[in-house]
Amino acid sequence: MDASIAFTSIQPVRQSWASELTTRSLDIIVAFAVLVLTFPIFALVAFLVWIDSPGPVIFRQIRVGKGGKLFSFYKFRTMHVDARQRFPHLYRYEYTPEEFRTYRFKMVEDPRLTRFGKYLRRTTLDELPNLFNVLKGDMTLVGPRPEIPEMARLYQPYQMKKFTVKPGVTGLAQVNGRGLLTIQETLRYDLDYVDTRCLKKDLAILLKTIKVTVLRIGAF
Repeated sequence: MDASIAFTSIQPVRQSWASELTTRSLDIIVAFAVLVLTFPIFALVAFLVWIDSPGPVIFRQIRVGKGGKLFSFYKFRTMHVDARQRFPHLYRYEYTPEEFRTYRFKMVEDPRLTRFGKYLRRTTLDELPNLFNVLKGDMTLVGPRPEIPEMARLYQPYQMKKFTVKPGVTGLAQVNGRGLLTIQETLRYDLDYVDTRCLKKDLAILLKTIKVTVLRIGAF
């Protein structure tokens, strides 16, 4: 991973101290509460990932955060540890403008997924460790999903606005189609969120996230 990737033109959006304090307090309270309440599920999922296939329980990946800052993103591992070696064509990240316009990041039948990983993806339980990123301050509960550097390099200049705010565990794209969306559709939702974000919208997105997670809309 090229850690030298630079997003020098990105200027993080500054909130008022009261707004930042409110958002950060909500992040910490909700993330901590969910981790405590779901600890038995967390422990069970970790055990099942461990016995299902060789490799670490937690998957770590470099993502692009607010202001272009790179951070380690956590989730339960859903893929085989040698997926990159077995399916190198899925990691080239080389697309024509037309391919990038219609590209969908998630495949309905992803050959890289483990047996249990397929189930985790459908239930969204693989995202639970994202809450540690929230507690660390790299992510917030609601915002654009964090991008990998390889894909961020393909963004148009105006799309870099996505990185002026913290990435979120959930967001407009996640409650409006999620994996069913193309990357361009996802980016439009991300940019719309950046332009219109407020606490009221965040709370509405959090509530809708519960519904789409239970119904497994766009999860595969």
